[in-house]
Amino acid sequence: MDKQRKLGLTGISIPPLAFGGNVFGWTLDEAAAHRILDQLLGLGFNFIDTADTYVNWVAGNKGGESETIIGNWLKKTGKRKEIVLATKLGGDMGDNKKGLSPKYIKAAVEDSLRRLQTDYIDLYQSHYDDPAIPVDATMSAFNDLIKEGKVRYLGASNLDPERILASNEFARANDMAPYISLQPLYNLYDRERFETTYQSLAEQEQLAVLPYYALASGFLSGKYRKESDLQQSQRGPGIKKYLNDRGMRILVTLDEIAAQHNATPAQVALAWLLHRPTITAPIVSATTAQQLENITRAAAITLTTEDMDLLNKASAIS
Repeated sequence: MDKQRKLGLTGISIPPLAFGGNVFGWTLDEAAAHRILDQLLGLGFNFIDTADTYVNWVAGNKGGESETIIGNWLKKTGKRKEIVLATKLGGDMGDNKKGLSPKYIKAAVEDSLRRLQTDYIDLYQSHYDDPAIPVDATMSAFNDLIKEGKVRYLGASNLDPERILASNEFARANDMAPYISLQPLYNLYDRERFETTYQSLAEQEQLAVLPYYALASGFLSGKYRKESDLQQSQRGPGIKKYLNDRGMRILVTLDEIAAQHNATPAQVALAWLLHRPTITAPIVSATTAQQLENITRAAAITLTTEDMDLLNKASAIS
């Protein structure tokens, strides 16, 4: 498998896995996060994805913690030019700080740049849509940031395909930069919405696809097989929905294929994504050195046509 992939229509090359910064300031404190980032770069993976809201769901936090931890690491190590840095805006930061209005975009980018301790963001993404704001206003504001050198490229996450297409059509008609990436929910279990709603758009627009929850919040690692297993993690309650016949069928198939490749179920689940059309780099997270090393090995696995057929059949929506 190719070790580097193009980030959509840009000239940026990225590794086949992105690291998700939603664990920084949540399940990893700053010192542990910095160790993981050191290891990540040492393994040859330099694409880091975060968001301004990370991690405001933790008691006592207000958002910006993940960006701050990354920024402190960048300052300490001087590695900014070695990193492809992605962040997002639009989520609720409290005090009515949210959305995609030109005024808020201008303020939010400055806050992210300050926390990240950098003067530019490689990929700036709309985290959530703001239906009250016309796409022309949002795209014009984003393009102002590109002209100012604060942002290199634009991406979208939880936007409806119609809004993404309308944004890109406006951008093209006005000689502006369009969205070049899509960050959707997609994994071996959660297939239906992406494949029926977004995949054709990704192909049409040649979007880099960067799936989040690539391991279904850890379910596809195989460590959650019954309800009592859910107590192992803070993510446990969100995994209960996967404990059904289809989920178990997927795990059994992952086990079988993992054994043939001397791999883990998580590695095979990520390899499945990497073998799917349009997928550029799934977003993964790890909280220990061993987890990170194991996850990144997924990029070296080559699945056979038979492997893919078995996984597609086991995960088919009935």
